[in-house]
Amino acid sequence: MRDYRQNRKSMIPPRRNHPPAWRARHRPGLWTRPASRRTVRRYCGARQVNHGLEQRLTEGIQEMSVTPDIIMDIRNIARNGSKVERKIAEVFLSDLHFACSASIAVLADKAGVSEPSITRLCRALNCTGLRDFKLRLAQALAIGEFYLVPPPPSTNSPEERIAAAVCDAAIETIVAVRKDVSMGTIMTAGERLSKARQVYIYGSGGISSLGAIELQNRLFRFSIPAIAHIDGQMQQMTAAVADPDTVTIGISLSGSAPAAVAATEIARRYGARTISIAPGKSPLAQASEINVVFEPREYDNVKKPASVRYGLMAIVDLIAMATIEYLDDASIERMRRVRLTLSELKGRNRYWPLGD
Repeated sequence: MRDYRQNRKSMIPPRRNHPPAWRARHRPGLWTRPASRRTVRRYCGARQVNHGLEQRLTEGIQEMSVTPDIIMDIRNIARNGSKVERKIAEVFLSDLHFACSASIAVLADKAGVSEPSITRLCRALNCTGLRDFKLRLAQALAIGEFYLVPPPPSTNSPEERIAAAVCDAAIETIVAVRKDVSMGTIMTAGERLSKARQVYIYGSGGISSLGAIELQNRLFRFSIPAIAHIDGQMQQMTAAVADPDTVTIGISLSGSAPAAVAATEIARRYGARTISIAPGKSPLAQASEINVVFEPREYDNVKKPASVRYGLMAIVDLIAMATIEYLDDASIERMRRVRLTLSELKGRNRYWPLGD
């Protein structure tokens, strides 16, 4: 057996036994790549780490990667590239679907260049070749094609078209919520909130964060201590101090916001009651005890603000009304005090919205 005390270098233990701090100093590349599943299972199994954390460790920094905008890169080459590059880029931009399906010979013939020129341009776009370029372009089209194709012309005036697009879509969204929402789940969520000592509401993104703040606005007037957090680290820190008297509500239209999912898992680990507003079978729905299913429906008019906001606000109001059903008359008294406090500011109109 080898004696590791012979010299200083040999005193370093074998690589498989190196501690994480040593590997971080001497093998920094190890932590810039996703770990293998076998390594993550060994780590998580030895330390009883939950499956959600295991999955995030396996994915590594790919979870935080930025999606390249290959269409913008093609446009830049069409403006600033060489003569040959501009010709190829213009062929691509003239019909992006054609660029996804045509062979290299057809593309070269249409652009009037050689086939190696097509390959060189693909590599200039950080693609390994034409095949990789087509894959990335197809992915970009699948996500953002609505923004690339102009809407069909309309015979209506701009005023009529705008009013119809916004109002009709809002009505359709609320009607869909009325049809699909489970009122039994809403009432269960309201009962949990009425008994909570502390409520943390988690929302990230433009619409979900608005929903979180609005739900806080609904609950505070019932004297329920509710706080909305739209910062990911604050979501996880507050979840770490939760207890069985705490209720958390995670809001995510996709159901996969990493911070909200992680905060819900953390809060549940410490005994908090967890509620979510998210699509069914989404990661956030699976992480929470009670999920109010909300499947966002959006339309192909990219000029119109997202109408799913109205659906989310309807669910927030449903939860608020369900909560007050389980509270005593003291909640009504508190609302009267809010009305009286604002009477000098907003006048004495008894039908004015309460603090809105």
